[in-house]
Amino acid sequence: MIRRRAGYSGGAGGRRRRPGCLLFLAIVAGIVVVVILLWYLLAGLLHLPKPRPPAGPREPTSQPADCPDVQLLSIPGTWESSSTDDPHNPTANPNSLMLGVSNPLREQFPEGRLDVYTVPYVAQFSNPIAIPPDGQQSYNNSRSEGTRNATDELAALHQKCPLTTYVIAGFSQGAVIAGDIAAQIGAGKGPVPADKVLGVTLLADGRRDHGPGQGIEIGKAPPGVGAEVALRGLTVPGITMTGPRPGGFGALADRTNTICAPGDLICDAPVQALNPLNIIPSLNTLVRAVGNPVHALYASFRVDADGVTSTAWTVNWAAGLINNAPHPAHS
Repeated sequence: MIRRRAGYSGGAGGRRRRPGCLLFLAIVAGIVVVVILLWYLLAGLLHLPKPRPPAGPREPTSQPADCPDVQLLSIPGTWESSSTDDPHNPTANPNSLMLGVSNPLREQFPEGRLDVYTVPYVAQFSNPIAIPPDGQQSYNNSRSEGTRNATDELAALHQKCPLTTYVIAGFSQGAVIAGDIAAQIGAGKGPVPADKVLGVTLLADGRRDHGPGQGIEIGKAPPGVGAEVALRGLTVPGITMTGPRPGGFGALADRTNTICAPGDLICDAPVQALNPLNIIPSLNTLVRAVGNPVHALYASFRVDADGVTSTAWTVNWAAGLINNAPHPAHS
């Protein structure tokens, strides 16, 4: 008989497993199960933050020493400027209405505080049915040149002087140009940001209209509209009537003023007086309106019961904005 050694049991099951090893395996298995359950529960619920576009450049804290705190952009009316006029010493027409605004402001503020820039442009309005031809530039060419020159000046100064703020004013054709630029700025598509524009005043705006987003009426508001609104859709060689400004003045609506003398067909035109279906009489009426007595007398047109004229009101308004404008640091 063969004797087995004490403590020996045959077969694989004869070896004893350590309790600690089994416990470790159970813990690992439990962790795996928990991780799998969490993955299923949270799958699709965890949203990693998407990368954001880099922030735009920060506004500087100072600007060059020769930068003005404020610029007055003055845009004269028809026959009150020229393409070669000096923007800082305009002499094309000594009787220009806008000189009654810019000169008092130039005298009131030092150059470092205020730069007065009078936009030079041809400022003409040719009568396309005149016989013989009057030899003037067309309204379209004149308006385009004025818009381009004004926009270029704003863009160039803003690039050099990013902290400068602006006051914009214009008369007649200059009011159309100033209003168009203000509308672009108010829509976020202009040469300077809307928050850099302190205010805008338009005297005898040919695109004057009523309703939301339009300018603030100074004085009694005449019932008519601008000639370009009344003649919307009229297109003849050299003259395009563009109608109202879509969206008005946007972000600048609460800072844009409009002054219109009752009876001035440039800004107070009844639709029936300028009928695009009757082109020749309409054009004659429009051309005559540019030189009509009401349109030519804004220097004496009173906008309130105290007898303040439109030009005096504009000077006082602009002076208030300039006095309260920021004083940027200079480097």
